[in-house]
Amino acid sequence: MAGQEYELNAPVLTDTKEETDKKCPCCGGIMDFDPATGKLHCPYCDHLEDILRENEEESSAEEQDFLNEELTGNCDWGVETKLVLCKACGGEMVYDALEISGECPYCGSNQVMEAKAEHTLAPGGVCVFKLDAKQAAEKFKSWLKKRWFCPKEAKNTAKPKDFKGIYLPYWTFDTDTSTTYSAEYGINRQKRNSKGETVTMTEWYSCCGTYREFIDDQAVCGTTRHEQSLLNGILPYNTADNKSYKPEYVAGFASERYSIGLKEAWEKAKSLISTRLRRNITRKIQTEHHADSVRALHIQTGYTNIKYKYLLVPVWMACFKYKAKIYRFMVNGQTGRVSGKIPISPWKVFLTVLGAIAVLGLMWYISNL
Repeated sequence: MAGQEYELNAPVLTDTKEETDKKCPCCGGIMDFDPATGKLHCPYCDHLEDILRENEEESSAEEQDFLNEELTGNCDWGVETKLVLCKACGGEMVYDALEISGECPYCGSNQVMEAKAEHTLAPGGVCVFKLDAKQAAEKFKSWLKKRWFCPKEAKNTAKPKDFKGIYLPYWTFDTDTSTTYSAEYGINRQKRNSKGETVTMTEWYSCCGTYREFIDDQAVCGTTRHEQSLLNGILPYNTADNKSYKPEYVAGFASERYSIGLKEAWEKAKSLISTRLRRNITRKIQTEHHADSVRALHIQTGYTNIKYKYLLVPVWMACFKYKAKIYRFMVNGQTGRVSGKIPISPWKVFLTVLGAIAVLGLMWYISNL
C-alpha cells in the first residue's frame, strides 16, 4: 500500500501470529478454519489438520472477576490504526486498531492480529462457526420463502452477494442477585352492579418480599458498528458452547474487537437482568397469591460474585439487490437463525388487511344472528 499516510493515525506496528499463517504440509497453501470439521482445512488439496496439539485437551473460556478488572473502558473504531506486516510475503497493510483478523490482499495469508493490544482485553473464548457459507445461503433461502409480505419476484431473484464470515465481540456475565420488592396484586371478583349486570371488579392487596436468582451468561453485544435490530434477530447464541481462544479458530474470517467496554456492557447487562427479574418476580407474586394481575412493582437489586467472559461469536453477513435497493441480512453462524430486511409487497399487505376485515365482519354477523 505504497504512499499511505500512516503518520496521520500513529499506527501500531503489529506482527501476525505464525500459527495463523499455517501452510498446508501437502501443497503449501494457506489453511483456514473449517466449520464442518472444526479443523484447519486447505482449500486447494482438502488436507485437514487438528488445531489442538498432541495431548492438548479442549477447554472453554475462563470466567474472570469483574471487580478486579482494570481495563473497563470503551474503544473507538476508526480512531487508531495499526500497520500489519505479512510474514508470508512481506506486504504491508493498514487495519483498524480494533480489528483482530483479516486476510493479506497480496498473498491470501490469514493475518490474525495479536490477541491483546495495549489498553484492550483479549478474547477469552470463541463460539466457532458451525455453518459454512453454503449452509448459510440455504438457511437464508429457506427463511426468505416464509416471508409472506415479500414479493414473489424478489424471492425468485434474490441472490446473496459475497457471504462474509465475521466474528463479533460479546460479553457474558454471571452474578448472584438478591432483590427486595414491593407491589400490589389484584384478584378479580364477579359482582352485580346496580343495573343487575355481572361485572368484573379487581380487589387490590399490598405485598413485599425477597427474591434471589443466579444469572448465568447474560449476553451483551460488544459492538456498535452493526444494525442492532439485525443482531437481535439472530439471537440467542449458545455461549456455553465455546472454546478457549486460539487464533487458528478465527483463521480465514474477519474478527472485530469490542467497542463497548466492560463497564458499559455491565450497565447494559444490569438493565437486561432487571427486566428478567421483574418478569420472574411478577410470576412469583401471581403464583403465591393466586393473583390475576400485578401492578406498582418496585424492586431493588444487589449483585454479588460478578464474573465475565469476553467471547467472539460467528455471523455470516450478506445482502441482495431488488429494484435498485440493497437489503442486508445476517445468519447466526452457530445456530443458522436468520435476520434481515426484505422488500414489502403493497398488494400482499392490502389483501391481508382486506382478509382480516372480512373475517371480523363475518364474526360480528354471526354473533348478532
